[in-house]
Order: sequence, then structure tokens, then C-alpha cells
Amino acid sequence: MSKKIILIAFLILNLEAKDINLGVVLPLSGSTAAYGQSALDGIEIANKMQGTLQNGDKVKLVVLDTKGDKIESSSAATRLVTQDKVLGIIGEMITANTLQVMRVAEENKIPLIAPAATGDKLLENKQYSSRVCFMDSFQGSSLAKYVSEKFGFKKAVVVVDQSTDYSLGLAKAFEKEFKAKGGKILKVLRINSGDKDFRAIITQIKILNPDFIYLPLYYSEAALFARQSKIIGLNTPMGSADGVADATFIKLAKEASNNYIFTDSFDSYNPVTKLGKDFILAYEKEKKDKDVPAFSAMGADAYFVMLHAMNACKDQLTSECINDKIHQTKNYEGVSGIISIDKNGNAIRSIIVKEIKDQKPIYKDIINP
Repeated sequence: MSKKIILIAFLILNLEAKDINLGVVLPLSGSTAAYGQSALDGIEIANKMQGTLQNGDKVKLVVLDTKGDKIESSSAATRLVTQDKVLGIIGEMITANTLQVMRVAEENKIPLIAPAATGDKLLENKQYSSRVCFMDSFQGSSLAKYVSEKFGFKKAVVVVDQSTDYSLGLAKAFEKEFKAKGGKILKVLRINSGDKDFRAIITQIKILNPDFIYLPLYYSEAALFARQSKIIGLNTPMGSADGVADATFIKLAKEASNNYIFTDSFDSYNPVTKLGKDFILAYEKEKKDKDVPAFSAMGADAYFVMLHAMNACKDQLTSECINDKIHQTKNYEGVSGIISIDKNGNAIRSIIVKEIKDQKPIYKDIINP
């Protein structure tokens, strides 16, 4: 083919190319803003890396702040569908708010990918929703198995946030697996999001003298608990799920975060795919920092899986086709690892265990499904 013909084909392609709106709904303010900001960084960098479909169409991000609120989540999703005419949606971060976004997506038959909503029942009776993260049952049971087998812990206390499905689901999974491994749950203590004084609970735990404390909490409450424990003199090993997988936890907990273990989805010093390595380089160039937050990787994966599906539908770019292709994702080499998505929209993927040393999260192990 001559250069002239190639040039003409290129010009025709560009003339026919159009902008494709992709909605992003995240908590960019409010109590879970750290999660949303990290995910948005990942999505925006991914968009800069691959912002054009194979047919020449450009993917334009339409970003709205949910403020970490259920009503705002629903309103933002509605606006994306009715006003911005998006072909797909990425969001939200926590399970309760993601359910609100999913309701709008399902009603309007718009494919949605959740970067980090881990609730087991999240995708029940859903047709247009999926996620790139693991489920709470896998996350909670994985840490229970890990601390039982690696450390030989036999007695545990669970501190659960009774106001969030996230915490309740993780606690249930941890308890079940810990008991199955021959361990004993000495007590389940309950708190609520927003609580700030845990001294009475910490005193109870000190008397119970467990081997391990499981805290399936978000970073604010987990950091306060860790700091107050140190002040009172409770030095029992502690661990959480991905709710503490953000630098904000360490900033809040400070030296009390040391020796804390948690489950996570990504480690920027142990990338397993080419896309993961490329993304780390792009993130470092953009942020001047090689420490890529897990939620940035998950946001990027939600974007790349959506883009992969769009490219598979480049000749019939409809929400229906995109949704079908998302649910057919098999062994996709994403930023955070190998991702498959089943017919229900659930991701099949590995989980990482980390431990905080000198106020830095350190890779410990990987657990495969």
C-alpha cells in the first residue's frame, strides 16, 4: 500500500472518529475521598496511556464527585446517563454507594465496572454490572487462613463496624475460615463508622489476651484504633482488609501502623504483567512517585477492562455489546494482575498480603483463588 493511500485512510478514519463519553463516579470529597482520589489518578493515567479506540474514537472521561454519599451517587449516575449519554460507567468505591450507581446502570442498561466494591452480594440479580476486585468472602477467608497457617494464631478477636456491609461481610468470612482452621473467636466487638474513642473496647481486648485482632474497618477508624491501642499498651498483632490499603492509614496511624498486616490487590514493586510495569512507569512520570496505591491500580484496571471491551465492539459500539464483552473477559493481563470476569460479573483474581514496616507497606505473600 502506498504512503498516499495510507494517508488518505488515516484522514478518513480521523474524520469518522468521534468522542465516546465514559462516566466516572467516585468519592472525591467526604470520608472516603482518599479511595476516590487514588482511583481517579489511576483512571486518568490509564486514559492518557490508551485514550483512543482502535477505530479512532477518543474516550472522554466525565468525572463526578459522589461526596461519599448514597443520594449523591445515585444523582451522579443519573446525570451521566441522561445528560452525558455515557456508554459505560466506572464507580463507586464502597459497596453501599456502588449499589446506588448500579441501580441506575441496570435500569438504563449501561455497563458498569466497580474498581473496589467487594461486597459478596453486590452483583446478585445484576446484568449490566461487574467488578475487577475480589469479593469479601475471599479477602476475609484469605487473611484468616494466612494468620492461622503462617503464624499459628489460635485465638482472635474481631472488631466489626456494624454500620457497613463491607465490614460485616469480611468479619463473617474471617470468623468462618479461622474456626475451620481450628482457631477460636474469643469475642466479636461492634463499633459504628465515625466512632473516635475505642479505649473501652481496647481494654476489653487486653483482658481477653488474643493472638490476633481482625479489624475489617475503613482507614479512619482502623488508624484511631491502632494509635489508641499503642497508648494503652495493647501490642497484639492486628490486621485488616483493603480498607486500610491507602497511604492515609499510615499517615493517620503513624508509628502505630508498624507490623500491621492487611490484604491488598496490588504491589508496585512486584508487578506481574507488562501493562502493570508500563502503568508504574506512567504513574511515576506523572506523580514523581513509584509507590502506586492499590486503588490507583484498581481504577486503572476498571478503565482498561472497559476499553478492552469497547475495542472488541469497535464495529458496533453499543452498551449491550460492551457489557457482553466485559462479562466474557478471560485471563486479561491488567495492571494488578490476571483478571477473569465470570457471567455474574465477579472477578477471579489473586490477593496480596502486606505488612507495614517502618511506616511502609511491604509485600509478604500472594494467595491465588
